[in-house]
Amino acid sequence: MKFVFTTTLALFCAGIASAQTTVQSCDRQVTFAVPPKAAISNDVNLTEMMLVLGLADSMVGYTGISGWKTLDEDMTAGIEALPELSAKYPSKEVLIGADADFFFAGWNYGMKVGGEVTPETLAPFGIDVYELTESCIHIGDKDAASMEDMYTDLRNLGAIFGVSERAEKLIAGYQAELETFLADQDALDVPPRVFVYDSGEDVPFTAGRYAMPNALIEAAGGINIMDDFEKSWATVGWEAVVERNPEVIVIVNYGEVTADQKRAFLTGNPAFAEIDAVRNDRFVVLEYVEATPGPRNIEAVKTLAAALRDE
Repeated sequence: MKFVFTTTLALFCAGIASAQTTVQSCDRQVTFAVPPKAAISNDVNLTEMMLVLGLADSMVGYTGISGWKTLDEDMTAGIEALPELSAKYPSKEVLIGADADFFFAGWNYGMKVGGEVTPETLAPFGIDVYELTESCIHIGDKDAASMEDMYTDLRNLGAIFGVSERAEKLIAGYQAELETFLADQDALDVPPRVFVYDSGEDVPFTAGRYAMPNALIEAAGGINIMDDFEKSWATVGWEAVVERNPEVIVIVNYGEVTADQKRAFLTGNPAFAEIDAVRNDRFVVLEYVEATPGPRNIEAVKTLAAALRDE
C-alpha cells in the first residue's frame, strides 16, 4: 500500500511538472504551474492581444487606455464586462487590490525601469509578469523590431494560458494573410524613405529601430529614415528629419492632438516646406493601436504598403 501511494504521488507530481509552462520574458524565464485566472493587461494593444486569444474570461480588468486613447466599437464590445482599473499606468496597490495573478505589460507600456510596478516588486504578491517583447530593449539588448516580436507575444501568451493551438492558428493566419497581400503588390525599385511622427513640436517623438513601426515600414517595402537610431520610441532633432528628407510621413493618431492637427503643423511650418513628403502631400495615418505591437499590425502593413505605392 505504501508503494502504491508513493507511486501514485510520484505520478501526480510528474503530471504537475509536465503541465508547467516556461516562457522567455525579456531577460527572464517565467514558469507557470497553471494558467492565470485573474489577469490584467495594460494599454490598448496588449489588451487586444489578450482578446484575440479569447482570454477575456481569464481577466479581472485592464489598465492604461482611457487616459490617452479611445476604444473603437469592436474593442469596446470585447471588454465591456471588464473594468478599467486605472486610466493610466496602474499603481502596485491597484494590481494587488484586484487580486491579480498576472500582469501583461511592457517597459513604457505600464511599467517604468526603477518604478514601483516591475516583475520584482509584484512577485511577493503572487503576480507574475509577462513583458511585451518590443519593450525589452529598455532593459537589455535585442534585435531590431520585427513582425516576429508580435508573433512571439501571441505564442507566449498562448502557452501561458493553455491555448497554444489557438495562438499558432492565429499566427499562421496572420502570416498567410500578409504573405498573400504583399505578393500582389507592385515591386518598388527603391524603398521609399519614411518618417514616423508620433508627437511633439519643439522636437519630434518618433520610432527608432527597436519600435514596431520600423518593422511595419520594412514589411511594407519602405525604410524608416531613423532605422539607425538606437532607440525604441524617442525624440530626435528636426534637423535630422529635414536632412534625411522623408518621402512619406506616417502620423500616429492618439491623444489630444489629432492627426489633422499634426499634419497641419507639418504643412504649415516653412522649415519643412522642402521635405519631399510635405511638398508632395504624402501622409498616412496609423492609429496608435496599429503602430504598436498587436493584432492590428497586419492591417497597418497593408495601409503602409498602399501609401508607399501611391504617388
